[in-house]
Amino acid sequence: MWASHEKFLHLVKGEDVYGLVWVARGRGGTLEARRFGRKLCLLATTLISIVFGILMAIMPDYASLLLFRLLQGLVSKGSWAAGLTMITEFVGLGYRRTVVILYQMAFSVGLVLLCGVAYALPHWRRLQLAMSLPTLLLLLCFWYVPESPRWLLSQKKNTQAVKILDRIAQKNGKPTPADLKMLSLKEDATEKLSPSFADLFRTPLLRKHTFILMYLWFTSSVLYQGLIMHLGATGGDLYLDFLFSALMEFPAAFVILVTVDRVGRLYPMAASNLVAGAACLAMIFIPHDLYWLSTAVACLGRMGITIAFQMVCLVNTELYPTFIRNLGVMACSSMCDLSGIVTPFLVFRLIEFWQGLPLILFVALSLVAGGVTLLLPETKGVALPETIEDVEKLQRKAKTKENTIYLQVQTSEQLMNPQLLLGGHVAVYSPICIHQESDGLTKTS
Repeated sequence: MWASHEKFLHLVKGEDVYGLVWVARGRGGTLEARRFGRKLCLLATTLISIVFGILMAIMPDYASLLLFRLLQGLVSKGSWAAGLTMITEFVGLGYRRTVVILYQMAFSVGLVLLCGVAYALPHWRRLQLAMSLPTLLLLLCFWYVPESPRWLLSQKKNTQAVKILDRIAQKNGKPTPADLKMLSLKEDATEKLSPSFADLFRTPLLRKHTFILMYLWFTSSVLYQGLIMHLGATGGDLYLDFLFSALMEFPAAFVILVTVDRVGRLYPMAASNLVAGAACLAMIFIPHDLYWLSTAVACLGRMGITIAFQMVCLVNTELYPTFIRNLGVMACSSMCDLSGIVTPFLVFRLIEFWQGLPLILFVALSLVAGGVTLLLPETKGVALPETIEDVEKLQRKAKTKENTIYLQVQTSEQLMNPQLLLGGHVAVYSPICIHQESDGLTKTS
């Protein structure tokens, strides 16, 4: 029975069916996260994904399998996006890049484990159960992980946010700031923010960020999946090819940790796209009998695009204000799923005409990605934006003035950055400008 559906096999490879519902999933997942909180979204999407994953393993026919894979695609990335947003909002400036990379490293470890489990359990039903049942352990996080204080503050739930921040301070052995207790007394009675999908395009700068990030997600996913699919389509050992490409995730993470706070976000991300494109270009000219060399070059390209992939995850969270951050991550990363629709067809259909044709397309995509990356603002050393106005300031060039001195004074806004409670330096300041007048007097502003 399954053999008769071979022509539909590409629909259940990777994220293909997930991509069919990228708009619905993006809307549904972000509605949960922004209306009911990151924590509830994390619990709900994880639980539903587990249920659908188990049901996929016991489906008797292809149509049922496709249906439940589609339903799982509605919610599966919701838990990932909610988790990414939560850890980004929990930590301060000095720890942000580390926790985001470690968060992505869990995915890398999962890829290596998947290769071993798939080799030990070649039957797809057993493999599906082996991947779904252990995920039940994630439900234990619900009682351990608190709600995001940033989200609570954006929803004017100051009292709850203060309790969580106070508990964090106590756990880390840090004194509770006096201003923190005052925050609970300033419960804002103004209307809560009600973000919508249109907020991602509300200003010219937000529109530019959204379109560029969507393209970067799309390109990263196409090359990430396409390179390993191309190797599999041209021969070789499926398990070894998958294992080698998965192992490339670890040096990629090391490169990010070394460079991201020294060089910044943009140049490593642009360079990694170019490395991936160069690897694809080199693979076109490698003879078919030198398969080991083709595999090595593909792994180099996979490392490059992995760097780009993880960097766009980090930058995506840093370019949106709190009240639409989860929405921005979900909407932009949904292009990753959309690419899951086209990548198998690009590889397995174009390769029928010429094996190098998909690689030429990958080269073009990566070159454009490397260029448009540099159009984004650098976010190294910048606190997470809280409002749309903060986002606008990211790319607004400061006008330098002669005889102007800038002093930095800590303000109560530091309460929005939990890094104070984690023992790091506070990244939010209020500038005081002292202008020297012609009469020798000074004026502050």
